[in-house]
Amino acid sequence: MNESMPVDCFICRKQRGEIPVPGGAIYQDDLIYIFHALLQGDEKDHYLGHLFVETRRHVAELADLTAEEAQATGLYTSRLSQALMRTEGVEHIYAFVIGDGAPHLHVHVIGRYPGAPHEFWGPRVDEWPEAPRGDEVLLR
Repeated sequence: MNESMPVDCFICRKQRGEIPVPGGAIYQDDLIYIFHALLQGDEKDHYLGHLFVETRRHVAELADLTAEEAQATGLYTSRLSQALMRTEGVEHIYAFVIGDGAPHLHVHVIGRYPGAPHEFWGPRVDEWPEAPRGDEVLLR
């Protein structure tokens, strides 16, 4: 793990084990950290199929990645997309970086389930009331 992680960065704190990760990490190595998304307020009602790929090193932007970090981030974003389509039955994958809320690079990888009405496509996909949801137990 990167020893120069800022003390006050939410993502760095989570990766150091100071903030619990429901379901734990899916995968981690020296370059990336992957887990099920937990958005504020959905502790008992997770949208299943929303994952994060984070860099271990504290960087804010895609442009800040080393070639090795960029390769790992892209590779695991693709692998997670494939897994969501094969095992969870999603019909489309969104992958995006916003970074306004936490200035530590994290890629959202989120699947859209069959039957999702058009008004819930894109950034509102996790608001669809009929989407599969679950608690921390289902994230393991």
